[in-house]
Amino acid sequence: MQKPPQAVDFALKETSPNIGAGAVATDKLACTYDLVEQMQYLYVRVVKAKDLPGKDVTGSCDPYVEIKLGNYKGMTKHFEKKTNPLWDEVFAFSKERIQASVLEVSVKDKDVVLDDLIGRVLFELNDIPRRVPPDSPLAPQWYRLEDRKGDKIKAGELMLAVWMGTQADEAFPYAWHSDAATVGPDGVANIRSKVYLSPKLWYVRVNVIEAQDLVPGDKNRFPEAFVKVTLGNQALRTRISQSRSIHPMWNEDLVFVAADPFEEPLILTVEDRVGPNKDEILGKCMISLQFVQRRLDHKPVNTRWYNLEKHVVGDGEQKKEIKFASRIHLRASLDGGYHVLDESTHYSSDLRPTAKQLWRPSIGILELGILSAVGLMPMKTKDGRGTTDAYCVAKYGQKWIRTRTIVDSLTPKWNEQYTWEVFDPCTVISIGVFDNGHVLGGGGGGKDSRIGKVRIRLSTLESDRVYTHSYPLIVLQQSGVKKTGEVQLAVRFTCSSLINMLHLYSHPLLPKMHYIHPLSVIQLDSLRHQAMQIVSLRLSRAEPPLRKEVVAYMLDVDSHMWSMRRSKANFFRIMGVLRGLIAVGKWFDQICNWKNTLTTILIHILFIILVLYPELILPTIFLYLFLIGIWNFRRRPRHPPHMDTRLSHADAAHPDELDEEFDTFPTSKPSDIVRMRYDRLRSIGGRVQTVIGDLATQGERFQSLLSWRDPRATTLFVIFCLIAAVVLYVTPFQVVALLIGIYVLRHPRFRHKLPSAPLNFFRRLPARSDTMI
Repeated sequence: MQKPPQAVDFALKETSPNIGAGAVATDKLACTYDLVEQMQYLYVRVVKAKDLPGKDVTGSCDPYVEIKLGNYKGMTKHFEKKTNPLWDEVFAFSKERIQASVLEVSVKDKDVVLDDLIGRVLFELNDIPRRVPPDSPLAPQWYRLEDRKGDKIKAGELMLAVWMGTQADEAFPYAWHSDAATVGPDGVANIRSKVYLSPKLWYVRVNVIEAQDLVPGDKNRFPEAFVKVTLGNQALRTRISQSRSIHPMWNEDLVFVAADPFEEPLILTVEDRVGPNKDEILGKCMISLQFVQRRLDHKPVNTRWYNLEKHVVGDGEQKKEIKFASRIHLRASLDGGYHVLDESTHYSSDLRPTAKQLWRPSIGILELGILSAVGLMPMKTKDGRGTTDAYCVAKYGQKWIRTRTIVDSLTPKWNEQYTWEVFDPCTVISIGVFDNGHVLGGGGGGKDSRIGKVRIRLSTLESDRVYTHSYPLIVLQQSGVKKTGEVQLAVRFTCSSLINMLHLYSHPLLPKMHYIHPLSVIQLDSLRHQAMQIVSLRLSRAEPPLRKEVVAYMLDVDSHMWSMRRSKANFFRIMGVLRGLIAVGKWFDQICNWKNTLTTILIHILFIILVLYPELILPTIFLYLFLIGIWNFRRRPRHPPHMDTRLSHADAAHPDELDEEFDTFPTSKPSDIVRMRYDRLRSIGGRVQTVIGDLATQGERFQSLLSWRDPRATTLFVIFCLIAAVVLYVTPFQVVALLIGIYVLRHPRFRHKLPSAPLNFFRRLPARSDTMI
């Protein structure tokens, strides 16, 4: 079947960039900037000045430094009335855009109308020394200032360092770049590259046991008591106690998410339901999370009694009345044995528990080179023309990176390289491209627009191989799916211990606590939403901030919402998995109908042999699977997965379906009845969509056993098939059947709560959920 024309536009393209030039490798796992193209920069470090002559009437000056190179001009901040200023600022000019032969560094006096020249220093570009990292930094020197005629002025010196270097220079991330020549001074921080760390997240478990000696407002009735627990903007409550007395009991678990360092206290209020929608507070207590016990396993922590304070309103003021007779019995803990999910489990980048004591050693490193982008769509209008101020964000584990913003370019070149430690190969790195809406500073009303996103599963990468591809950037809008450009990446996954990595395939995907003391699906969904809100809030408070809309897009905040398009895509994923069984059924029907006489005769002979010798059935099956795996090795995927518009049904979505997908929640439809029914349908449909997606994921994992999508997993399975074929060949079938039956029917004493090694191996297999939009 002929592919539609648009399928070519969304294809992944292998590239051959000139990477590795000038790289300096210290060992196998530490290379500097060998995955990006080398870029030459002219660096100017302005340190300080001394003995500057006065230009004002008072004999002082308001100095600043202006660096001019051709059409590019950079300026330091200015000081008021200071003759010995200290700046210590670095400026970087891209060699590709240099169209001058002289660098001019001028010290000027800030004035209301026209700034006065105090003195300057000129450098011939041919005389500027070249520095190659990891050489020692170039020491700054004192230079006598000259006037416009080239004569030395009587007083005034400037300390400078000028050199030619690359983006591997340690000054690169902190430098003002010539690409930002049009950006105001208050917007420079918004365009620099930056590394962020997600806050350390904990699950806070509060086991509300009982209360004693409650004093209701109405002494003639027993209170209908319940406990409301609040942590920041999270609020949960217990059921109304079934024991109607002044000593109510609940014994309920309430789970919250908190970020370290802890800012909000845990607030518990015991309330009495005195009427419909009317509650009376019987007591209140506050617990600082700093003093809550931390646990690493499923063993319960010690319980504790807390005194309840009662707030009494009188004379317009709220007074605190402490009732020592009323108290509440709790078991509170910070559960460090869980991994706090802030991403979808289908493409999570981190699976470690919160407590560092439970972390396993790293198995390698992931290196990402963000080279460039081409064909970006204009995201805004400037001076009557379309333009884009693009930057990239990559998220893996707790580490987020943001490249510098390339101002006013539809073909930006970043050539920045970053490194992450890898603790589990069955994880996904996400790379997003955005348009900076804050380059002019002020952090006003503009938002950073999404251009596209790429996900790469590490287990689909071969070790020590450099992947250089141009990934299509795809966004789904209300008008349909659009290609917004391409981003060129270089990726390398380096394994430090192959044995440890292969051993991980038999371990549970999540920490033990998720299986020994599991949380419900509804709890996990709610806690994941809270975790995403906390991460978004903390990163938006960094300087420069990582915007809320950027974090939400990288974490797929709205992935759980109902979408007819996603439901169709998941349905056809299931059909794709079942296509193999359907093909086997058709082939068997052809055998029964003697469509191919020779094949039918061979099947009859094989059938007779297996009936006469049943011990050959299992060895034959495993040997057959082994041969299929070896045969498919030639056709194994050679490229990492990418966003697939056809798989996602994004290229054939009906406009009405897209209108529904981009509708607000709750819906913005006018009728109240339609709103209620519509929201209910979307809620139910979202659950059905998730279940269908999970079923499709399981089927695709079966397919990946022999597809070499994960080369290490397929290698393990193929070797297992060969060993199983040999062992089952020499072992009587009756013995094998007896052992399997005894194992399946084994006593519960010999069963473990943790999943078995084969099940752990299966859950680590890659599915096509990574390539879903």
